[in-house]
Amino acid sequence: MGYMIGVDVGGTFTDFSVFNQETGELFNYKDSSTPADPSRAIVKGVQDVLEIKQAGPETVSYLAHGTTVGTNALIEKKGCRLGLITTKGFKDLMEIGTQRRPALYNLQAQKPYPLVPSGLNCTVPERIRYDGSVETPLDEEETRKVVRWLKAQGVQAIAVCTLFSFINPAHEERIGQIIEEEFPEAYVTLSSRLAPEFREFSRMSTTVMNSYLGPVMKKYVNNFRSSIEGLGIKVEPYVTQSNGSIISIKETIDCPIKTALSGPSAGVIAAAYIGRQCEADKIITFDMGGTSADISLIENYTPQVSNERLVEGYPARIPMINIITIGAGGGSIAKIDEGGALKVGPKSAGATPGPACYMRGGENPCVTDANIVLGKLNQKKILGGRMDVDIELARKAIKEKICDKSDLSLEQAANGIVTVVNSNMVRAIRSVSVEKGYDVREFSLMAFGGAGPLHACEVAKELGMREVLIPPHPGTLCSLGLLLADTKFDLSRTKVVTGEAASIDTVNEQFANMVAQGTELLDKEGVPNDRRVFQFSIDMRYQRQNFEINIAVPGGVLTEEMLEKALADFHAEHKRSYGYCKPEATVQFVSYRVSAIGIIDKPDLKPEELHPEAPIPAPIEVRKVLFQGKTEYVDAPVYKRDDFVPGQTIPGPCICEQMDTTLVVPEGWTIHVDGYHNLKIKDEVN
Repeated sequence: MGYMIGVDVGGTFTDFSVFNQETGELFNYKDSSTPADPSRAIVKGVQDVLEIKQAGPETVSYLAHGTTVGTNALIEKKGCRLGLITTKGFKDLMEIGTQRRPALYNLQAQKPYPLVPSGLNCTVPERIRYDGSVETPLDEEETRKVVRWLKAQGVQAIAVCTLFSFINPAHEERIGQIIEEEFPEAYVTLSSRLAPEFREFSRMSTTVMNSYLGPVMKKYVNNFRSSIEGLGIKVEPYVTQSNGSIISIKETIDCPIKTALSGPSAGVIAAAYIGRQCEADKIITFDMGGTSADISLIENYTPQVSNERLVEGYPARIPMINIITIGAGGGSIAKIDEGGALKVGPKSAGATPGPACYMRGGENPCVTDANIVLGKLNQKKILGGRMDVDIELARKAIKEKICDKSDLSLEQAANGIVTVVNSNMVRAIRSVSVEKGYDVREFSLMAFGGAGPLHACEVAKELGMREVLIPPHPGTLCSLGLLLADTKFDLSRTKVVTGEAASIDTVNEQFANMVAQGTELLDKEGVPNDRRVFQFSIDMRYQRQNFEINIAVPGGVLTEEMLEKALADFHAEHKRSYGYCKPEATVQFVSYRVSAIGIIDKPDLKPEELHPEAPIPAPIEVRKVLFQGKTEYVDAPVYKRDDFVPGQTIPGPCICEQMDTTLVVPEGWTIHVDGYHNLKIKDEVN
């Protein structure tokens, strides 16, 4: 027994959630990030936490962190110099892609930054056919020449992706052996190991991105591991994957692309956990920070996972929690465009110079400035009193940049800024719900991040949602998610067959092979047999369709009865997603997926006794606030969240302040405090 520590590394702050397994205490801590070497902030923060708790490093029983190293390397194009080896005749596949236009009518649309430098995309004579038979044997001598040439060009990594290697990987495996013989220091990714699925462009881009990040992540995680060992911590640290699970340092080095959405995914995992506490099985997460807002959908307490999504313009064919990110945050800059319209974002003032009210030289009005002018944010100090703000600078920026260039008053301009940014977030929420066939009114909106609770009720009102959920520590929810994640390996295979009884043995053979592979991976992670769970699913489509729907197959052994249920589930999901289904049409099974899960010990948070008779706490002040859609300021009490007691009911309008965020509750909404100190805010009018 000891301390479980989850660390979320952000661009501005590094967050820590610390759980004492003996006392059940959950402690939260924040410290400044160190972008040059994120591990320094982690090490310093862990030292500070242990010092605060007067505990030694040997008391740390678990340590996991979400990393933005891979994401930032892709965004900033700071990966390694790499080469590509593919089948002769297909060297330009990364440039050709799928021929889809990123913007249909934009003739100047920019293509993604080329990750493989010009001339380093090489080919070798070989060809495997669609059925796995060898049409052209691998030319090993030519392969050696290509590897030697790439070595002479100074590449650090090599991506290998040949045609139909997902059916027969023999040629890729041999190319990997030749690289090991000729260029052993190179970082190598074989597509048949990383993403053994069809659609060669997706498979190649995933393989290329993995090799592009490999040396960068290898250096970082080795530094991180040695730093943790230097502190005297004995446990092997974990890193979060984009699918919301954790993996060991070694697996991170082998598959760094799996960490592309490491940080935001942990927040969604924590949101699902809080949802169980609140008995809310349908949730839309709303994670709004200083620069961006991340939106995701949870149904039946389970986050939605997509098996392919774009990362910096390239498709990544690995399971990732389905998160939509938009440029809408507290630092988003407002302006009047050439047509006289008020626009907000996506450009952000960041932490420096930040919003005008931060007194760091910022002259552009931001969402935070508008919220301070409207009275929604503390007009003197934020961050629990640790940071001074100047309302006059906020007013000056809005007046000069918005009011003087339009016919808006100061109050209209400030309210307009909030209205516009809320509308941006409403559109993003609709894209993951209404546009996917869900009725958004059936969902609760869970807001977290530094700015999420500021806007949550007004955004929910516009969408017709009647409940908003706020966790106890919204600003550090992602680091809490790291304490709640399991180890998970997502395995896949492609073999196109008709969805009928004659295919049952083929499907079960695919599942059995992946279970064997998953068992080996869990063995390496040291997961006990009684803590292993396997989940099974199949990607299905109607014949001649080009997109699949993933359907769960409980049990992992397909029978005729389960086959009928899986087909019925597919027809129902197709109708929900696309508005129609064709039960008489031929259904194809395309890819087969197995998730090998190792259950990890998690914090056991206990609810406190409810005290509905407790009086409403005295407000720390009464502030004039202008709510969205209103024309006059109203007097709103300002409460300190720490003063709330489980079981209390607090009516709006009011403001609730805490160190890491501020909650705005309009008139007609009521706060209900549950036993876990979550706030359930309900629209009592509609």
